[in-house]
Order: sequence, then structure tokens, then C-alpha cells
Amino acid sequence: MASEAVITLTEANFESEIAASSVPVIVDFWAEWCGPCRMLGPILDELATEQTGKVKIGKVNVDEAPNLSTKFAVRSIPMLIFFKDGVVKDSVIGVQSKDALAKRLAALA
Repeated sequence: MASEAVITLTEANFESEIAASSVPVIVDFWAEWCGPCRMLGPILDELATEQTGKVKIGKVNVDEAPNLSTKFAVRSIPMLIFFKDGVVKDSVIGVQSKDALAKRLAALA
């Protein structure tokens, strides 16, 4: 992971990171072997760096956290789930532009 602004989420820290967040959270469900996931990574890193303090971005490796993948019905990756106040507000599958992600975040504000 290139950016320190992006948090690695696991089954152990997922609930506390999401529920305790005072800002909207984007959770990226991804895998190392997924080409589109690797394309999305730098976009999320850039967004996390630019919006530090306004948004939290976390990544869940579906191979390492299968229970989270099941809980959120992740069938295709990359899948982004948007949370506000610990509640799922939106989701999208596939690579998204930084502008498209910023617009979805603005809709949560």
C-alpha cells in the first residue's frame, strides 16, 4: 500500500475503525491478484492524501478477511462500500475515477 493515509482493515479492527469514525469511510474490498484492484489502489491513495481529516479510507483483503466479505455480500472486486456514522450508505463495484469517488463522498456530507 503506497499511502499511509489508507488503513488496512481486518476482522479484528473493522468495527472499531468504522463505528468510531467521525468522518465518512470508504472501504475497498480487494485482492492482491485482482488487476482492477491494483488500478484502483493509487486512486484511493491520492484521495486519502488529499482529503486527510475529511474521509477515512480502508482496505479489506478478501482473501484474508472472508467473514467480512460474506457479511457485506462482496461478490465482485474491487467493491467500495461507503459508510457514514457506521452505517452503509452507498456501494459501487469496479474501478472509479477520483472525481466520481469525490462526488459520492460529497453526497454523504
